Amino acid sequence: MMLIRRLYDWVLHWAETPYGAPALFLLALIESSFFPIPPDVLLIALCIALPTRAWHYALLASVGSVIGGLLGYAIGWGAWPLVNGFFFSYIPGFTPDVFARVQHLFADYGFWVVFSAGFTPIPYKVITIGSGVFQINLLIFLVASLISRSLRFFLVAWLLYRYGAGMRTFIDRYFNLLSILFLALLVGGFLIIKYML
Repeated sequence: MMLIRRLYDWVLHWAETPYGAPALFLLALIESSFFPIPPDVLLIALCIALPTRAWHYALLASVGSVIGGLLGYAIGWGAWPLVNGFFFSYIPGFTPDVFARVQHLFADYGFWVVFSAGFTPIPYKVITIGSGVFQINLLIFLVASLISRSLRFFLVAWLLYRYGAGMRTFIDRYFNLLSILFLALLVGGFLIIKYML
C-alpha cells in the first residue's frame, strides 16, 4: 500500500508542474495497459487548477487511454504466452478458471464488457489485455473504449468545471459508486427498450 500511495503522490505532483497535460496523456496511456494509478487523479487536480482547460484535459485523457487500450490489446494478442504466468501468479483472484469464465463473458457480451471496464472502476487494463487474448473484434473494442473512456473523463471534467473544487471531495469519495450506478441505469434503460418496447 505504501508503494501505491507513493505512486499516487508522484502522479499528483505533475499537476503542479508545466508538464501536467503531457503527464496526463502518458498516465492515461500506460494505465490502460499496466500502470496501477488511474488518470482521474491527475485529471481532477488539473481541472481544479485550470477549470477553463477542463475539456482539453478530458480529451487528452480520453485519447491517451484509448491508445493505451490498443497497446493492452496488442499485449494480449501478441504477448499473452509471455505474460500469463505473471497474471496467474500476481493478480489476486486471476486464476485459469476465472479467466475461462471471462472468456465466456467476452463471447456473449464483448462490447458491454469493454464498456463497463472503461467507465467503471473495473480494472480496464485486464479487459484490454483480455480483449487481445480472446481476439475481440477490434472495431467493437475501439468503439466501446472510445465511448466509455470519453464518457468517464468528460463527466469528471464537467462536474469539476460546473461545481468547482468542492466537487473534488465528492468525486474522490463516491466515484466508484456513482460510476456503477450510472452503468446500472444505462444497462437498465437498454433492457427496458429491448424487452418492454
